[in-house]
Amino acid sequence: MPVPVIICQHDPEQQATFHGLIGQSPSMRRLYEMITMVADDDFSTVLLRGESGTGKELVAKAIHAQSRRKEQNFVPVNCAAIPDDLLESELFGYTKGAFTGANQHKIGRIQHADNGTLFLDEIGDMKPTLQAKLLRVLQEKEFEPVGGLKSCPVNIRVIAATHCNLERQVEEGTFREDLYYRLSVIPLTLPPLRDKKEDIPLLVDTFIASYARQRNRAPLSLGPQVLEALLNYNWRGNVRELENLVQFMSVLFAGHEVQLNDLPEKILEEYDPDQPPKLPSLQANQMAAGSPVSSGTDPQKWQGEVIDFNGLINAFESQLIIRAMQLAEGNKKEAARLLGLKRTTLLEKIKKKDLTGSWEE
Repeated sequence: MPVPVIICQHDPEQQATFHGLIGQSPSMRRLYEMITMVADDDFSTVLLRGESGTGKELVAKAIHAQSRRKEQNFVPVNCAAIPDDLLESELFGYTKGAFTGANQHKIGRIQHADNGTLFLDEIGDMKPTLQAKLLRVLQEKEFEPVGGLKSCPVNIRVIAATHCNLERQVEEGTFREDLYYRLSVIPLTLPPLRDKKEDIPLLVDTFIASYARQRNRAPLSLGPQVLEALLNYNWRGNVRELENLVQFMSVLFAGHEVQLNDLPEKILEEYDPDQPPKLPSLQANQMAAGSPVSSGTDPQKWQGEVIDFNGLINAFESQLIIRAMQLAEGNKKEAARLLGLKRTTLLEKIKKKDLTGSWEE
């Protein structure tokens, strides 16, 4: 059965799609909420962190689309894809005669993004000399074209992204510490797909419909065990890997039902038909306080009646936090370790859910 896509323009916590992002898991709803808040302040720099394939450019575009700069240019620059000797002129532009072959003035991407948003993807690959020039842009709100003698004012919002450990690069001396702090005024970490597997059915359904529409072909369908195998797979390439798989299946199986043996070997190797899918919400249910919120929410006993999915997920998460704090005897650092969260993330959840002291009751 196709998964319905619910569009809600005003409440990001209830959305399944949001400016090209897809998902309605708790982590994605929190991300939509963060994007909305971050976009409202269209000056502070944002640092997007996450594994490859998690959709960092989509998040950057969503922040731009929600901001007051949305009518101006969104200018992406992949710092890893442009050779070092060309990246400077691509970013800052150059004046006529600045170097051999510079026969005319060229506007750089920083100037092209004036009054809009500059997205610097894979910022960790930028060489140190360019890092210093970028720092000046962030501090002084001006830049100098290659070969130019006069500074040009610029009004841009910078969103940077990386899958690298910038803190380690700072320690190793390959990334400027002052630039790191300038970029990470608002840090956002994107969840990997393995941590939000409950979004997989919606993602698959959306991708199937999209490719069928693009190619004007009948959509494929999935056999009874196929979705279960997809839910068990670890998705090291994240949403991009899942989308590539759906594209592959859409080419070979348009109008047909995909069977378990049609899946790539790497997915079959991780599939155990006797092992139920490991969904984060179900794990939380089993771990929190030792029992479900109510008997009607036990997946094995559920008879199909309508439930408050979002409310139950929120309750499971709250129970899990309280239980972790009890096990850690109130030590937030230890509780964060038990939950696999950063301490700051745990503190934010405790504050947002108003759970302070609840583990002591």
